[in-house]
Amino acid sequence: MSAGPPPGLAAAVQINCHIADARHAADLTLCTYLLQMREFHRWECGLPFGAPLAREAVGAWIAQREALWSALEDRPFEPLPCGAAVVDAFDVAAVNDFLRPLGLLYGAGLVSAQRPVFFLAERHGLARREGLQVHTAGRELARGLMAPPAVLDRAGDAPAIVLRRESLARWCWEKFEAWSLRRPTGSAFEAAVRAYGLDHDFDAALPRWLDEQGEALVLHELGEARAGQRLDPAWAEMRLALPRRADLYARAVRDHLADLAVTLPTLLERRADASIHVWFANYDGVRELLFPSLTAAYASWRQGDGGRALHQAVSSGERHFDRLAQQVLDGHARGGDAAAAAVERLLTADAAVCPG
Repeated sequence: MSAGPPPGLAAAVQINCHIADARHAADLTLCTYLLQMREFHRWECGLPFGAPLAREAVGAWIAQREALWSALEDRPFEPLPCGAAVVDAFDVAAVNDFLRPLGLLYGAGLVSAQRPVFFLAERHGLARREGLQVHTAGRELARGLMAPPAVLDRAGDAPAIVLRRESLARWCWEKFEAWSLRRPTGSAFEAAVRAYGLDHDFDAALPRWLDEQGEALVLHELGEARAGQRLDPAWAEMRLALPRRADLYARAVRDHLADLAVTLPTLLERRADASIHVWFANYDGVRELLFPSLTAAYASWRQGDGGRALHQAVSSGERHFDRLAQQVLDGHARGGDAAAAAVERLLTADAAVCPG
């Protein structure tokens, strides 16, 4: 249990969250924006999952929030009051050194096309995995519209994994609420709902979901760290020069390397069926475009092949995307001024698709 934030700290973090939202909320599609704003409204008002939301009240809140963003968009980020010191908002280590005795955890960084994200939360736990610290956040005291449930924080001398349980819980509710509107049968998410019993008692099922999906997210970030050992710093530098479409493909390649090397093999070894269903419920977009046969392997697993097709696909996929990543880095190194175009051609070519 935390002692609560020092005076002015939560407010300063929240202001920075608003400034980041003011600059980047327009990056979202309209549908995603409205869904995220509904859940953000629930969080800010302290409403439980599933609380009815009056259309007029949410509309008025959104209008007020957009007016606030207009007033803040051009402001610099606020420094944070930490006792007698005033600390830069991106000096995460210094802020957390101050907050540790108070049972609080602070996060700040750049995600998704250099979008800043900040949060302040009660500290839920601290562990160590494969040489990396894993910081787990509980109840959130300040947050923005974008709230990624897990990130690999590469800033500073000691990369760390940051897991946000409240954000993970809200993400689960958003997925479940969307599924509940139509209840499509046969989907991976339906299998996850049944496995956890979310449709019988969401609140009772949520703690198991948080523990198991938190572990799955940590596995992904461990995979990201391993991929980084092979690819960075050249891969990170390359992505900074890519246009948006090519960067989406580059991100998908790295996600595949992380999950095919660590997440999926570990879940299969542990026979973590519910977590495998959740993983495939989120398998879409460019990742699926680059490896469509992985979905067929999942279908074979569901039909009772003992995981043979998935094991084979995971192994061949890891080799394929490792080769592709090295080809991309080589193309970027040779490309000079045309490097970004060369990388985009490599990533979007037919040969980039894993045959399985």
